[in-house]
Amino acid sequence: MSEANQPLPSEEPRPEEPRPEEPGPQDPAQPAADAGPQNSASHARPGFGAALADWRRDVFLALGFFTRLPIPAVSGHLGAAARAFPFAGLIVGLIGALVYFVAMEIGLSGLLAALLAVAATGIVTGALHEDGWADVCDALGARGGVERRLEILRDSRLGSYGGLALIFSTSIKVAAIANLGAPELVAGALIAAHTLARGVLPLVMARMPLARSNGLAVDAGRPSITAANWSLIIALIIAVIAVAPVAALVALLAALAATWAVAKLAQAKFGGYTGDVLGAVEQVAEMAILVNLITLT
Repeated sequence: MSEANQPLPSEEPRPEEPRPEEPGPQDPAQPAADAGPQNSASHARPGFGAALADWRRDVFLALGFFTRLPIPAVSGHLGAAARAFPFAGLIVGLIGALVYFVAMEIGLSGLLAALLAVAATGIVTGALHEDGWADVCDALGARGGVERRLEILRDSRLGSYGGLALIFSTSIKVAAIANLGAPELVAGALIAAHTLARGVLPLVMARMPLARSNGLAVDAGRPSITAANWSLIIALIIAVIAVAPVAALVALLAALAATWAVAKLAQAKFGGYTGDVLGAVEQVAEMAILVNLITLT
């Protein structure tokens, strides 16, 4: 060792201080040293992500069934997605409102704009509910017992009662929309009507017996009472945003009254509900909401 490298007589050599160890691969069996907020948040994320994925699936199921929009296919029973039914109504109402607004902007009359708006909602839904409404009216006008009426419900042909039902329902909706006039009023009414009219459907599905042991209603599955209540709550919240709170409450009461009337009639004439009965519930509720909203504007 050279002299320059030797320690001074008054100093003792200092031991070399250990360097901090660099983090290496952690033993999987050893718990993480830091169990602070960051670690807790990482454990909370999967739960939130799973809930978000469930909502996404339910919304896609509802949109895929209630509309003809190009929605990605997802697996699951429609009844399990009942809480998302109002979102399908929201989309349909927005499309109808957009068509009405464009028609008024290009100078068409209110009556023609209303007719185009109703036509747009029928096209985007594939006239799903209108078909059920017509079938139910045909079956109610038939002579015979429950089995005969259920047989007519399965018949895809349109009868005189069903034809008249479609004429009157379309006329009532068009007249109500034209009577509202202003595009902002029509937009709120269409959103509230389509949202609430679909928001009440899970109540029928959860509380009424099935009229048959097979068919669309059976394949859809039954929603839980909790899901049905959530559907109603979400529909009411959307309606409150679309129209005034008092008007939304009146619309909800109108929808519930229409649902109760159709459900009681279906119970007496068919012994329960079918997919066509659900379509009739939606149509009658939609008409009742639009007519009642006229009285509040």
